[in-house]
Amino acid sequence: MASLYFLHALGGSAREWDRVVAALGDDFDCIPLDLPGFGGSADAASDVTGLVDWFAAEVGRRQPQSWAVIGHSMGGKIATLAAARAREGDPSFAGLAAVVLLAASPPAPEPMAEDRRAKMIGWCAGGGIDTADAEAFVDANTAASLSGPDRAQAIADVERSGCAAWTAWLERGSREDWRSEAGIIALPALIVAGGEDGDLGVEAQRRLNLPHYRDARVEVVDGAAHLLPYERPAEVAALIRDHVAPAFARALPAPFAALLASARVSRRARAAMMDRHAAPDAAGTLSTAQRATLVALIETLLPGAVDAPDLARRIDASLAEGRGDGWRLADLPADALAWQWGLDTLEARTPGFASASAARREEALRAIGEDSGEDGGGETQIERRHMRLWFAEARAEVARQWVALPATMARIGYDGFAVGGDDMPLPGYRLTAANAHEPWQSLLGRPA
Repeated sequence: MASLYFLHALGGSAREWDRVVAALGDDFDCIPLDLPGFGGSADAASDVTGLVDWFAAEVGRRQPQSWAVIGHSMGGKIATLAAARAREGDPSFAGLAAVVLLAASPPAPEPMAEDRRAKMIGWCAGGGIDTADAEAFVDANTAASLSGPDRAQAIADVERSGCAAWTAWLERGSREDWRSEAGIIALPALIVAGGEDGDLGVEAQRRLNLPHYRDARVEVVDGAAHLLPYERPAEVAALIRDHVAPAFARALPAPFAALLASARVSRRARAAMMDRHAAPDAAGTLSTAQRATLVALIETLLPGAVDAPDLARRIDASLAEGRGDGWRLADLPADALAWQWGLDTLEARTPGFASASAARREEALRAIGEDSGEDGGGETQIERRHMRLWFAEARAEVARQWVALPATMARIGYDGFAVGGDDMPLPGYRLTAANAHEPWQSLLGRPA
């Protein structure tokens, strides 16, 4: 079962997620955590590095194969930096599939009026936060006053916040600038803002959190402010479910994920593999019609073996970025132009290729490969030869990009990436005879 890790806001605790977790039901292994100094955990002053290290230890202790992190306010900064470490191949965060940010503190210094910051720091002057100040904090962060057990729980959590942790976040953690370390993260992210939130509302989320995610969307919860898990638990749960379910559906198989997270794989290799597994950049160079023709081409070359629209996006993104296999045929133009021309010519030769039957598409491609088709409306011999060359290149590129995907490697049982590691001597293979498999290879179903 996929796991969800929940990181609460400043002055909160794992209990703030009670109603969200209840709404999610039994579909996920929900793990709400008390951040250091909150929810009755041991009080300690910690900077952002310390908080992310603490989270790494919590995840590492449980070793989930596929998981997502949900970070609220203060917890959002931790979640984003954990995702950045996952991108860099940190084994502690291997298997992270998705991120959800609720009214999240950004990698940049958190926007906050300095007089309010000083006032909140002053609440701890007497050694603890009293009930009146806790009530003021809760009321200031909700669109409408909470009632009953929710209000009592939220106030109690603020009151029992450790003053060392509370003050450390306000004085240092919220002010630390981690934008360069966060960079651009490929994991799918859902960014949620309360419609009546102040400092960390939708404008701040779009400006400060959204730029750090390549594959993200922003949702606004109307009638709520900052304490979203208390104010709109059912709506928050539905947003979480809708976001993480597709990410978990395309997660790598558990044995493959475990091998990828192992010490046999270097951080650099792990980072490259996870970047390949993530959704491709949406930017491309092909038109909508050309993309549709490419999807049909892939479906014909690899029937039933691949998510053709996904692979088409990957090829288009690599064309836009100028990434190829390092060489091209001298008779063809640069890759992007060659693909545009080739796809247009394919459609011109076989009108309706994108929606044609599999048999009709196979016939058209076989004619190109064998150069046995008709002239296609006045094509010269040179144009027909160029089309044959392009089609050979296209077949190779489709195969190259498909085989490079971690999901494909898992499907065919490839483990050649697991012989490096970060420590010397490198593990390599001990057994090299035909049909001889080492014990670690049994993770991918090979006989011992």
